[in-house]
Amino acid sequence: MGSFNKSQTAEIYEGAAHGVDTSIYAHSKYNSFQMREIRLGLEEGLNVSIYANPIYSGRQMEQLRRGLEKGVDTSIYDNPKFNADQMDQLRWGLENGVDVSIYTDKKYDWKKMSEIRKGLEAGVDVSAYADPEFDSFQMNIIRQGLEQRLDVSIYADPKYDYQQMSVIYYGLESGVDASIYADPKYDWKQMHAIRVGLEEGVDVSIYSNMKYDSDQMHELYLGLKEDLDVSIYADPKYNYRQMSEIREGLEKGVDVSVYANHDYGDQQMEQIRKGLEEGLDVSDYADSQNDWLKMSEIRKGLEKIQKAEHDRPAVQLNKPTGKGLER
Repeated sequence: MGSFNKSQTAEIYEGAAHGVDTSIYAHSKYNSFQMREIRLGLEEGLNVSIYANPIYSGRQMEQLRRGLEKGVDTSIYDNPKFNADQMDQLRWGLENGVDVSIYTDKKYDWKKMSEIRKGLEAGVDVSAYADPEFDSFQMNIIRQGLEQRLDVSIYADPKYDYQQMSVIYYGLESGVDASIYADPKYDWKQMHAIRVGLEEGVDVSIYSNMKYDSDQMHELYLGLKEDLDVSIYADPKYNYRQMSEIREGLEKGVDVSVYANHDYGDQQMEQIRKGLEEGLDVSDYADSQNDWLKMSEIRKGLEKIQKAEHDRPAVQLNKPTGKGLER
């Protein structure tokens, strides 16, 4: 039997106090957690021979004990190759009366098993995602689509990652034509920009093109939403910050042609835009050879001059009194 540590000894005493046959587990080959599960099974009158084996961890024993308590067929999962979490999912499925044979496969980790079990419990066709090529997150979004009665065939494909699947799912849920962006060449952020445009009713054909990154797409979407002439900046050579400066200029009604030029960086564009908004003669500094700090310095100087002129009191001319004009 060997020597026992304090925790093991406590389990043996506890079993003796409840009148169970402690010889079944009073062995040093069992740790205290395993002893506890065997003791609890004995106290409940269960057939602990099914799991009283050191090849099972304490947590695995717990799952087998709980299955025996519920009267399920534990032989389906009494395999030490299933970890405790996998056993838990199989036991749960058996208790809920679903066909666990669909996921009684060690190639599914417990999270994948959980998604298949939830689908079976919801009565959906889990064959759409019961494939080890899908990770649990992908399985989850496919299951949600099935439960919403959506056409998941559009995105139930391992070529889409979970985030791409999610954007397609939300598009289908909102009723837009998700097929417009259901293409793995788009990353999920690009898909999102197109989906939002579809939901807002803008002409996404203007920017649903791989030549634009997601930030550029967003800037074009913002312009279209405000009915601006986005053709002025619908050029992938502009980064999204440059696009933003041109868009803001259009929103403010300034002549963006002054700075809608690839020669200007976004910070230079910002300085020219701010000058135009203040009604300044930006030709004094709108030169791509001036860095944005130089432009800022000149702009602020022009603003001070403009303010000083505006604040200067008007000179009043005194009316002639007639004195000194008499003969």
